[in-house]
Amino acid sequence: MSTSRREFVLRAAAGLGGLPFVAGMSRAAPVTRRGRAKRILILGGTGFIGPHQVRYALERGHSITLFNRGQTNPEMFPEVEKLRGDRAAGELDALRGKTWDAVIDNSASRSDAPEWVRDAATLLRGSAGQYVFISTRSVYRDLSMVPATKDAPLYTPENTPLRPGQSRPYGLAKAVAEQEALRIFGAERTTIVRPGLIIGPGDDTDRFTYWPVRIDRGGEILAPGDGSDYVQIIDARDLCEWVVRLVEQDDAGIFNGVGPATPRTFAEMLYGIKAITSTEGHLTWVDTDFLLANNVRPYGAMPVWRPSRGEWAGFGRFDLTAEVEHGLTFRPLAVTARDTLDWYYAQPPEERERLSAGIRPEREAEVLAAWRQRSRQGAL
Repeated sequence: MSTSRREFVLRAAAGLGGLPFVAGMSRAAPVTRRGRAKRILILGGTGFIGPHQVRYALERGHSITLFNRGQTNPEMFPEVEKLRGDRAAGELDALRGKTWDAVIDNSASRSDAPEWVRDAATLLRGSAGQYVFISTRSVYRDLSMVPATKDAPLYTPENTPLRPGQSRPYGLAKAVAEQEALRIFGAERTTIVRPGLIIGPGDDTDRFTYWPVRIDRGGEILAPGDGSDYVQIIDARDLCEWVVRLVEQDDAGIFNGVGPATPRTFAEMLYGIKAITSTEGHLTWVDTDFLLANNVRPYGAMPVWRPSRGEWAGFGRFDLTAEVEHGLTFRPLAVTARDTLDWYYAQPPEERERLSAGIRPEREAEVLAAWRQRSRQGAL
């Protein structure tokens, strides 16, 4: 039986399989634990980011309880307490009669996020000290200001009305869920973390993975824009370790989970990835307007990339002063890229056949040919 990408990394994270990317598991910077060991309830814990939180928290001496349906990798972390329930069905009884210092909520679903957070927070308000909600950068309705901050306008039910029967969009659902957490636990006991694109080994969305794999394949590589657009993303391990430290420090507030602190350009990102490969290849930068006119979309055919203009001017230029002051650290891009590539190649061949994100090779060749033709015509 083949092993899926997600199963592979989760077993590795749990110590149930080999760790082909262990060399890159080193921390961005060693951080000494502050204060006493804590009892932490993690809602979820066995998906992409949860295992990183669990492993790091256990290493630092904390006591962990996992609450989930028990359907995804139930064999993970046999040493921790596990409670079963289905948030979608309102099954939270397993959480009654227990106490924790903090709750980390990773698993609030998209359209139902406000209800999931409302129900869990209401039940846990008297039995947990801190509620940490993992939200998203997508709650921002307008990121035209540079630098972007947590005070940028958010989606609300008022500015994002729904048609009858329409599910809440992702950003709106998470924004309303944030308000539920703040309403129930209060600002002094609530921590909101808004990650950007979460990347690294184990991410089977392939959004960042596309770039190390494509660059490692070599040849002529379609690169979007002129390389000057800014990008801020975050390694899942940096995000998860920081969240555990926010719990250790009892840090309440609203934070953006992206990096690095000094935004890098898309050219810096792609050439940084290229530096960890040995394959011959070259980047061909293709004009943004040409790509849009040819239906090569940001965050779709060109993953990670968002042109730094208009309402997205601040998308890759967040001011992270507060986040760094509260302990956010960053692995080098080379470590994340190398670990991601090693993880990808460690999977069974059938799992590597087609990336689930990024432009398809035949379409990439078509766009590059059209760009070369236009460039020749412009030179005449």
